[in-house]
Amino acid sequence: MEIIPAIDIIDGKCVRLTQGDYNQKKIYNENPLEVAKAFEDAGINRLHLVDLDGAKAGAVQNWKVLESIAGFTRLTIDFGGGIKKESDLKIVFKSGAALATIGSLAVKDPALFADWILDYGGERFFLGADVKEEKIAVGGWLETTELSVFDFVEDYIRKGISQVFCTDISKDGKLEGPSLELYRAMIGRFPNLHFVASGGVSNMEDVLSLKAIGCKGVIIGKAIYEGRITIEELSKLNQVL
Repeated sequence: MEIIPAIDIIDGKCVRLTQGDYNQKKIYNENPLEVAKAFEDAGINRLHLVDLDGAKAGAVQNWKVLESIAGFTRLTIDFGGGIKKESDLKIVFKSGAALATIGSLAVKDPALFADWILDYGGERFFLGADVKEEKIAVGGWLETTELSVFDFVEDYIRKGISQVFCTDISKDGKLEGPSLELYRAMIGRFPNLHFVASGGVSNMEDVLSLKAIGCKGVIIGKAIYEGRITIEELSKLNQVL
């Protein structure tokens, strides 16, 4: 299982929100590159980089942070937030992202996303499925659709997507543990999918529980920044996974 630390960016700084609420923002580091290098030094290979300004504006904003981290580390970076047009997508790839993270666009403009999958290849995208009671949520989690997460993921697997991360929005940023039942059901339904858990991870036991049910990766954010999981623990775990 792959350990994937998350760095969320507002105004070029490393922050975390609680349940996607911009009013519940906490700044952890003024220098995201410093944070990324610490992950790399611990033996981590992958990074989940989120442009929260971009997500709010509907256009990529913090591509310079991406460019800096891609230029000064060897981390494989997936980058999301504000990728709504092909011009945004090109900026993200040009700035050094290995994968573009797509969430709301996959729900709101599936035809455009399907075209991108054909043009760039499904392996260049990391599909985000934000979920509330097994239904897809969009728009900064303010809007819950009637679309089943299982139908949503199945549709995009058919279109060529191979990596998906799923966030139970009732858990995110609350350090209350991940949605094991939901993730177990997803893995049971799509055993060949590169499925990554996101949201709620609070300690190393949560990480090991996710590995035990078959997750191929886990995104960890707040637990690292709040000291619930140390860089040293991640380094040791990464060596045995």
